[in-house]
Amino acid sequence: MVKIFRWLVVLALCINLKAESYEDTQTLQQEDNLMTNRTILVTGGAGYIGSHVCYYLQQQGWNPVTFDNFSTGHRNSVRFGPLVEGDLLVPDDILQAMVQYQPVAVMHLASFIQVGESVKDPLKYYQNNVTGMVNLLQAMRDQKVNYMIFSSSAAVYGNPVYTPIDENHPCHPINPYGQTKWMIEQILKDCDKAYGLKSVSLRYFNAAGAAPAQGLGEAHEPESHLIPLMIQAAQNNDSTHPLKIFGQDYVTRDGTCLRDYIHILDLADAHLKALDYLQRGGETLSVNLGSGNGTTNLEMVQHIKNLFEVDVPFKYADRREGDPAVLLSTYTKAEEVLGWKPTRTIEQILQDAWQWHQKPKDE
Repeated sequence: MVKIFRWLVVLALCINLKAESYEDTQTLQQEDNLMTNRTILVTGGAGYIGSHVCYYLQQQGWNPVTFDNFSTGHRNSVRFGPLVEGDLLVPDDILQAMVQYQPVAVMHLASFIQVGESVKDPLKYYQNNVTGMVNLLQAMRDQKVNYMIFSSSAAVYGNPVYTPIDENHPCHPINPYGQTKWMIEQILKDCDKAYGLKSVSLRYFNAAGAAPAQGLGEAHEPESHLIPLMIQAAQNNDSTHPLKIFGQDYVTRDGTCLRDYIHILDLADAHLKALDYLQRGGETLSVNLGSGNGTTNLEMVQHIKNLFEVDVPFKYADRREGDPAVLLSTYTKAEEVLGWKPTRTIEQILQDAWQWHQKPKDE
């Protein structure tokens, strides 16, 4: 009996050791899969920022998968990886994309962005931006995708109390668009605490520029951003439809608004550096993306004139409600935590945007 008992003990130990060895092997395989998986789901990958992010990811050896419903995106911008046509408001659409491609991370750039429209129709923005994100996070949780890079916005800050704005600045959004971004940042913090889903919220200032050699540029409908509007006014040279510059009595160098512009490819680089930070064990955080340098509206007009030897037909208009005189960021935290800093100047931004706008848009 003693021999049988000893034999059973030895057998049990062997079985336990095999089980532990199997579990260790499985854990190592899962960790290895996470390190070797190069697939990233990019929601809004057919949009302005999303398409540049997909291009940059492909250039860096990743496999971007675009998820888009084409409510504002462009089909001819989806050229750097597979496409899943779907809607974040249809939970099964995003779940099926997760199941099919098994991404290691999600870069979420799909949202409505028109500030004025968000004031007129706030429910449209809360439904699309917030409910869509909740559906996305639920699918990520279901498929155990634990890394999220979120396209947030400087709009979370509201009217600046001081400039340049750092991440300690109070967040008091003044419109529903900014409110949706702020709400989502809080949701992401809760998901980290509850599920261990790690995220970086990138608070963009003014994304601008293009990747003209790849046929990528800024083409919103309707267009509301200053640089493309200025370039269109200069290239059309139509004095009967001049660009409107809102306000000329702000407390700035020349009385016009001052803004912080960041090249779209610098922005794309920040997304990848944010993912690398998370994969190295980084914690959930929010970080500004800006250049640290401001350009006024009139200085932008002069830059275009100097670079391209053309005039920008413009006229002054009344101030727009809610437009602060200065929106300027620091990127100290991004540099310290992510190892990121902008590398392209305002002149490079304008040259790339100008070159893209000169191309026929059916190319």
